[in-house]
Amino acid sequence: MQNLNPSVAQQIAQAAIAFQQHRTGHEPKSVAVVLSGDTLLITLHGALSPAEQAMAQNPAGAAKVQEFHRQLFTNAADELRQEIKRITGVEVREATAEVETTTGTVVQVFTTGTMVQVFLLAKIVPAEIGNGNGNGNGSGNGSGLVIQS
Repeated sequence: MQNLNPSVAQQIAQAAIAFQQHRTGHEPKSVAVVLSGDTLLITLHGALSPAEQAMAQNPAGAAKVQEFHRQLFTNAADELRQEIKRITGVEVREATAEVETTTGTVVQVFTTGTMVQVFLLAKIVPAEIGNGNGNGNGSGNGSGLVIQS
């Protein structure tokens, strides 16, 4: 993994918050930003409105919320792509979003054609475990930022 300058990660997180607020009217509770090689991962925690959370209580409603956010992201992502390019100096080649309706988490992935598997853990991993300190977890020199609203 590449070490991220915190100011770059913070700028990306702020852009993601503004993007979510602008397109949905709802600000996420927190944002996590991770850059690894050519993949930028932005996770918006608590990104669903109370109405969307209520709608997602059954499978049909959850599917509608997921599809709504996918379409919204697809149709509006150019603005965020441009901000990412401005901040990082690197063009975004691909982007996708996925919504986990039970937790209200929206994951936005910007990649170059690589399959990305995202696992949202039940809690934050302690720094001594996830910082690539030679404990054999294969995490390398991790980088990222979490911003809480």
